Amino acid sequence: MDLKTLYKIRTSLETRRYYLSSSMATTGEVWKLLRRWDKGSNAVREIMLHEFLSQCTNATASELEAYFGDCGSLFLARLTAWLRLTYMVGTCLDSQLKAISIFLSAASGHYFLVEFLEVGGLLTVLEIVRLKNAKDKHQLEAMKLLALIICKGRQYKELFCESHGKKIVFVLYFTTLLSFTGLKIVAECLGLTTSPSLIECAKDLLLQLSMGNPNYQNQIYKVFITLLSSTSHQAQRTAAYCIRQIQPLIGAVSPLIVDPSLQLLRSLHVDVQCEAAELIKELVNYKEIQDTVLNELVRLLKPSVENAGSSSAPLPAHIQQAGAAKVIGLLVHIDDNIVKQLLELRVVRHLLYAMSNISYPDCQRQAALSLFALVSTVVSAKDEVKSLLGENLFQQLMSIPEDVYSVLTPAQVDVLHSSLR
Repeated sequence: MDLKTLYKIRTSLETRRYYLSSSMATTGEVWKLLRRWDKGSNAVREIMLHEFLSQCTNATASELEAYFGDCGSLFLARLTAWLRLTYMVGTCLDSQLKAISIFLSAASGHYFLVEFLEVGGLLTVLEIVRLKNAKDKHQLEAMKLLALIICKGRQYKELFCESHGKKIVFVLYFTTLLSFTGLKIVAECLGLTTSPSLIECAKDLLLQLSMGNPNYQNQIYKVFITLLSSTSHQAQRTAAYCIRQIQPLIGAVSPLIVDPSLQLLRSLHVDVQCEAAELIKELVNYKEIQDTVLNELVRLLKPSVENAGSSSAPLPAHIQQAGAAKVIGLLVHIDDNIVKQLLELRVVRHLLYAMSNISYPDCQRQAALSLFALVSTVVSAKDEVKSLLGENLFQQLMSIPEDVYSVLTPAQVDVLHSSLR
């Protein structure tokens, strides 16, 4: 960085400090601004907020106090009160939330946060996230404001996660009665929204809540498990990713996670399928559920009659069948003990059966690739496959595993289909 650039930066900072320190140095000017706010219309207040945002973004607490003549708390109180009165109609909501964020993020301005929470600011922001008719941009700003609050320490994370107004929560020297749980509201928002930026913000917020919050860590973990069954594929993908991040922190794995994790393999969305595969790879490392996961994966290679239905179109059961075959191929490279358990579960015959599913070629392809991985790793599996397929079909499998399904004859399909008889 050259001297000219340094000089410009220094000049800019000095100008900003001078403006902030001299803007409202007198008490009269401060009260004039507050009266202008109190008597102003929505349009006037919006102009004042834009002026504040342009001049005080990234300001410290001392700079804010200098700007307001040591009356920053009075302006924050007015701003919070206006937010509570107008958030349902959306009046200047974006600017209000950004302005409050300046106070809460100000260095050495912890007392601003305390004052905001004392008057129920947290509940108001949560209500904005909860509103059904709220715009995505307003919910996003509200979510960012919540992130500012919980990053201030464990007591604020616990306040955020407190349950359904059954307790009076004491934080520092003030009390707040919570009527609903912030954790539930953010999870519901994640499950309903289609906005990528809002989903990302909600994900980061929930992950932040799970760190350094032992009293509510298991509750957050269960929320993620519940989101695995969401109707939103973005929420499913996000939940699977988050579980992979916090599972090592939780330690013990919940048996309730197995079924929803396997159900993700039915998804039509590739990103969900990939996250599901990574999650299942993580789960098989836990002895408490390893046998259950492996048994279910092998079972999915042969869908039940009611799930299989007509072979005229790919059904969720067929998609899940292909996903299970793919995951098994990935597990082959992880642990010899896992391979041994899979062989005991007759995984070779189940994969051959899956290769006969001519109604869903991707299932045939994934099963063939998993068989190829298994044969290339385990000698006993190679001998079993060779004896069941015959020399010609076995050589085709070994030479073109990705495309072998495209050259199968009807007779060979019958051979594969009869593998489990």
